[in-house]
Parts: sequence; structure tokens; C-alpha cells
Amino acid sequence: MRRGLAVWSPFAELERIRKEFDRLLEDFIPATADREEILAPPVDVYETDSEVVVKAELPGVKKEDIDVTIKENSVYIKAERKEEREEKTENVHRVERFYGRIERIVPLPVEVKPEEAKAEYKDGVLEIRIPKVKVTKEAKVQVS
Repeated sequence: MRRGLAVWSPFAELERIRKEFDRLLEDFIPATADREEILAPPVDVYETDSEVVVKAELPGVKKEDIDVTIKENSVYIKAERKEEREEKTENVHRVERFYGRIERIVPLPVEVKPEEAKAEYKDGVLEIRIPKVKVTKEAKVQVS
């Protein structure tokens, strides 16, 4: 049987190391019921000629539970996914969905105009569009 070369992914390796480190910490620090976990949603950040776009996955979050702030050239995303419970008794076999606070600070690659930012939430994806500050890269200098 032939085997091909595996493509090494440094980000996948970092994630594996992080998970292993978290597992080791959990062995030494027992989990307590009052410890609140905070989820950091995955984001995409890209720029066009005129703006920076930040997209964050926030599935299951209601629009009114999302707070977006732009300061110090970073986007602060805060949200909360609330658990929906019915009052009837149920036999729960597994709970894997996350409920609770969601927070993420996303540094921006260029200077932006936060007062002109626009955000839209659709199908579990938050899209924030922030106009870039126009920087003149060339200036004529008078020689005296």
C-alpha cells in the first residue's frame, strides 16, 4: 500500500497542543459548577479597497443579544446564547450544545472609521463592515 505525503498544518498543530494543555489543566484544577465558560466564535477578517470586513459565526444567538463595539482599532463582539428549557421532565442523555457568554476581540489590520461602521446579522453570521481611513501615501514637498 502506498502512502502519500501528509500536508503539515501549523494551525492544526497549535490547536492540538492547546487542547492537550487544556486537558492537562483540567486534571490538576477540578471543574467547579460556578466557573463560567466563555466561547470565542470563529471569525474571518478581510479588507477591500474601502473597508474592513469582519464575519463572526454566532449560531443560535438572537440579534438583540449581540453587542458590537469598535475601539482602539479592535472590534469587540459580545453575545449570549440562552438555553431554551421546557418545564416538563425529560430524560437527558447528552448535552453538547454550548449556552452562555460569547466574547471575541478582533484586532483590525488598518485604521478605520468606527463611527461609520455597519453590522448585519443573518443566518447565524454577524457581518461588520467598517470604512478604512484614507491615508495619503504620497505628498508633494516644496523645496525652499
